Amino acid sequence: MRPPYLLLDIDGVLIPFPDAEGSTPANHARHEVVPTGRSADDPVTIWLNLAHGPMLMEVIRTGMVTPVWCTSWRQDAATLIGPLLDLPPLPYVDLPRPKITTSHPDGYLWKRDYVDAWLADAPAVWIDDDFTDLDHSWAAERTARGAATLLVQPDPRAGLQAEHLAEARAWAGRLLAVRTGAPAAPSGTEAA
Repeated sequence: MRPPYLLLDIDGVLIPFPDAEGSTPANHARHEVVPTGRSADDPVTIWLNLAHGPMLMEVIRTGMVTPVWCTSWRQDAATLIGPLLDLPPLPYVDLPRPKITTSHPDGYLWKRDYVDAWLADAPAVWIDDDFTDLDHSWAAERTARGAATLLVQPDPRAGLQAEHLAEARAWAGRLLAVRTGAPAAPSGTEAA
């Protein structure tokens, strides 16, 4: 039985948005990357917290989740962002490039319909900074019909925090315990 997916966004999660003064968190280092379709003389500046790599690997190594990029960075997540964080190559949800001017053209996160189709009935914990109440209702509906779904929403100016991954890990542990009838591993410990 496949572990639940861990869907991971980048912008606002691993790359925080600047605050009102234009500053990013002090624990994030500046990097220049060249996304697909851009010229090498026109790189994109990003800020990453290098501690995120080990934090994510700690969760991935438990085997309790199947990590997948779920970001508008698409394959560049695996080729540009992941290596900077010392993450192994991870698959990605192949999201389209919609012509939209807001993240919520229908009142909910634009990625949701694509993710819903991609997941089918698979359980998932999805970490993204841009959910609305309609997304949370969708997650509750999926869970009610047997496709356990947890949405974790970091503050886009602070990005991913240890408590977000602890929440995802504890949720996956509880789901595993329900599936196997075994007691859930205490939060913060490795599952045997």
